[in-house]
Amino acid sequence: MNPLHACLFATATAAVAAAVEAPAPYPPLPSPAQLAWHELELYGFVHFTVNTFTDKEWGYGDEDPSIVLPTDFDADDIARAFVEGGLRGLILTAKHHDGFCLWPSAHTDHSVRRSPWRGGKGDMVREFADACRRHGLKFGVYLSPWDRNHPEYGRPAYVRYYHAQLKELLANYGELFEVWFDGANGGTGYYGGARERRQIDWATYYGWEDIRRIVRELQPGAVMFNGPDVRWVGNENGIAGDPCWATFEGGEFGAIADRRRLEHGDRHGRRWWPAECDVSIRPGWFYHASEDEKVKTPEQLVDLYFKSVGRGASLLLNIPPDRRGRVHERDRASLVGFRQRLEALFATNLAPTAALSASNTRGGDPRYRPARATDGDRHTYWATDDEVREAEFVLSWDRPVRIQVVDLREPIELGQRIDRWAIAAETPTGRVDLAAGESIGSRRLWRAERPIEMIRLWVKVGSSVASPLLAEVGAYAVWAQE
Repeated sequence: MNPLHACLFATATAAVAAAVEAPAPYPPLPSPAQLAWHELELYGFVHFTVNTFTDKEWGYGDEDPSIVLPTDFDADDIARAFVEGGLRGLILTAKHHDGFCLWPSAHTDHSVRRSPWRGGKGDMVREFADACRRHGLKFGVYLSPWDRNHPEYGRPAYVRYYHAQLKELLANYGELFEVWFDGANGGTGYYGGARERRQIDWATYYGWEDIRRIVRELQPGAVMFNGPDVRWVGNENGIAGDPCWATFEGGEFGAIADRRRLEHGDRHGRRWWPAECDVSIRPGWFYHASEDEKVKTPEQLVDLYFKSVGRGASLLLNIPPDRRGRVHERDRASLVGFRQRLEALFATNLAPTAALSASNTRGGDPRYRPARATDGDRHTYWATDDEVREAEFVLSWDRPVRIQVVDLREPIELGQRIDRWAIAAETPTGRVDLAAGESIGSRRLWRAERPIEMIRLWVKVGSSVASPLLAEVGAYAVWAQE
């Protein structure tokens, strides 16, 4: 192109860009903290307390702190195991229902201060927080509202105690990405020797508005699980509903009892409340030697990934350290195999090698051309004109390729817009419909049992509440093409 033509082309492109407005957001929209949380997708839980040494799942609250004596505790080694598994963050159960604190709280002696570990001068929360930062992991904390040890549980004094402990954790261990609140609350317990049943109103007892204020003031970048930012998915199987909308109508701090709604969300809900899928790599949440033969396999973990992250939710995978204070060898091997399988599935993206076309491009503006959905940038996107509610995005190759995974993402900072989608392929034997469904959101993954040979892939937007946008269209082969 000669200089004159180049100048004319640049002038014409600028004129088109000036005339075409960006798509208007379709609310509700995620907060900056929620957007950062969505990017993580996969992170882990650590359940480690008196239960590890009593072989229980829930402690009663009368356990002697002296039993907490790991023989070879190494937070760095646990963090390394998380990294080896491809996890991007770690949430530590700083206090479970038994009330034992993994840090030397100034408000109770029922903590590591009374354990022989590190001579009573240790702080597991500190060691985990520091290890996470050394290994590039985000760090979060779980602080159980229920406390079966504290004598004042069920009375106003305990609420003041709980808020004080929350402030300790949020103020003293650096930046947190998530603060986790459990929904299991009230029942039988030790309660300072009373050994009785105490019931509370979960929605009102703990002072959730004050808790929200404390978190927002001390950790403005953290999301609250089972709070205003992230919802429970309604099961502990690691599986999101299909579809799983990030939007929801009402509900906050465990107020929703309808598990089906939690699994699926509400398509036209007025708040952004995405789902987190929690599941343990073992049948239990704490380490039990009897479960060493029951660790989930790498392929089972991959299946959970596609049924959680692949449906627009996040996956919180629990990895409970054993009595040494290490990740057991079986768990570690499964984590490594999990990461290797995911890396193989997503190693070769053939979408950038395809010729691209679309049924509509917003105002003919190159800022919204199909190539924006295959450039690897989550903040650029293909867009249509405002009046368009159905559209087609096509990838074509000049020779057959074998595709096993299709990856679709919306730019969710502009809202969840697409209602229905479908994908189809042109194979050597003709056109084949591969899949169809509702909801894309943060991410929608589809995986075939085996690679499918094709020369064309159609991504169809069947309906959308606003002009459809696609930030990413990926087409992955398990091995490089010949």
